[in-house]
Amino acid sequence: MFDEWSALADRIATHAQNYLDGLTRLAGGEGGDATLPMLLVEVAQVSLAGSQLGAAQDVILQGNFEPATGPDPDLDGVRTALAIRLGPVDDYAEVFDPYKDTVVTAYRLSDDLAAVAADLVHGLGHYRAGRPLEALWWWQYSYFNTWGNHAGAAMRALQALVAHTRLDVVEETTTA
Repeated sequence: MFDEWSALADRIATHAQNYLDGLTRLAGGEGGDATLPMLLVEVAQVSLAGSQLGAAQDVILQGNFEPATGPDPDLDGVRTALAIRLGPVDDYAEVFDPYKDTVVTAYRLSDDLAAVAADLVHGLGHYRAGRPLEALWWWQYSYFNTWGNHAGAAMRALQALVAHTRLDVVEETTTA
């Protein structure tokens, strides 16, 4: 079973690092006019990793104990850069839990994207310390508890923004 867990941890770690790298580049302006569609790709790809965690059996740690990883990197600079880059489309409305809480809540894409990154980077701390099972436990727990919701909400908002840029076009008028 350890080999299966180890292989899954390797896959999730790759997705997590790719998301962090892509998010950092896009926050830094590398996306240009394609920032929104590229953010959609990043969130969709990391959501694939989340769905794999959701489909896997529960990861249970020996002694039900998570060893310390040390301080996580500060991602506020990435969040702030994303907020500036997203500007007027950073704020959006979302229903947090469509089964338990149907109240519409204000969200920010920059906060959602950074929250996903924070949970992923914490798991990477375990992974890089040679503790793939702890990394999987954290990623799975935080997927169900926080980052899965933030990624899903961000993906819906980003998909809507990309759709609006493609579909909400002004019809050209022709003169005869």
